[in-house]
Amino acid sequence: MKTAVSLFSGCGGSDAGVLAAGFNVLLANDILPFAKDVYEANHPSTDYILGSVEKIVNFPKANLLVGCYPCQGFSQGGVRDPSRKINTLYLEFARALKAINPRAFIVENVSGMVRANFSHLLTDQLKVFTEAGYKVKYQVLNAADYGVAQERKRIFLVGIRNDFSEEYQFPYPTHGENKLLPRVTIKEALKHMRHWPDGEFYEREFHWYYLSRNRRRDWHEVSKTIVANPRHMPLHPISPKLYKVEHNVWKFESDGPARRFSYREAAVLQGFPKDLKFPDTAAGSLDMRYKVAGNAVPPPLFEAVTKAIPQSIWE
Repeated sequence: MKTAVSLFSGCGGSDAGVLAAGFNVLLANDILPFAKDVYEANHPSTDYILGSVEKIVNFPKANLLVGCYPCQGFSQGGVRDPSRKINTLYLEFARALKAINPRAFIVENVSGMVRANFSHLLTDQLKVFTEAGYKVKYQVLNAADYGVAQERKRIFLVGIRNDFSEEYQFPYPTHGENKLLPRVTIKEALKHMRHWPDGEFYEREFHWYYLSRNRRRDWHEVSKTIVANPRHMPLHPISPKLYKVEHNVWKFESDGPARRFSYREAAVLQGFPKDLKFPDTAAGSLDMRYKVAGNAVPPPLFEAVTKAIPQSIWE
């Protein structure tokens, strides 16, 4: 059995992809209690350590190490400050990499890491992982190109240990124009889901910042990027269309009922199954349900990246 260790695991998006690729995840880790609750409700056999990765002293040996360290410093929606400590958590990933010495590793982060003002951080990550003994490649991928009903661009860093001659090639897009399959639409992803799921969506007003841009996509399109903040969650297509009044000002075409995607819909649009369990625990507020769903990695995308690792290195 191929084995993996997961760090900064959240509620298990990356790990669902790793499991689908045929791995057994031995250990997962995150600091959010409700992320652990959701993960364990869906993947009870994994040893999940709640708390800072800095406090993990011993890591189990595994074939693969995966990690999605926090992205607030790079994100469009975060405080874009290159000096923040949260931007150096890759050093903790590197510590685990040296301790575990896996045959390969995968890192996922927001595409903002490639911006010029963060280039030194990306360069240092490549340097640190290369010095740890890995051939490293990186590329920005769009989840919509791999069967996820959402525009979501993320950077992936993949390393193969130097003692293997194989080279990594990122997976070719499978969905879209002139591809094997059409992109998955909102309608296809959310079919058979209730249009008005009481208690599962954020019902507060649409404030001026929300209406500073078009937050709506139609049924036959892929969704805009799913976010972790419920206030900024995209509109469900059942809502009236928006029209532009002037720069940074949009309005609804009618007074019909409008709502954001629910947290369950957000999870499905991330590529999770419709029956993903969100347990009723003390940590599971509505905001937190949105947060763990929005922070997750789309499992089909992570599965595609994992399966693209040459199978010969596992033999």
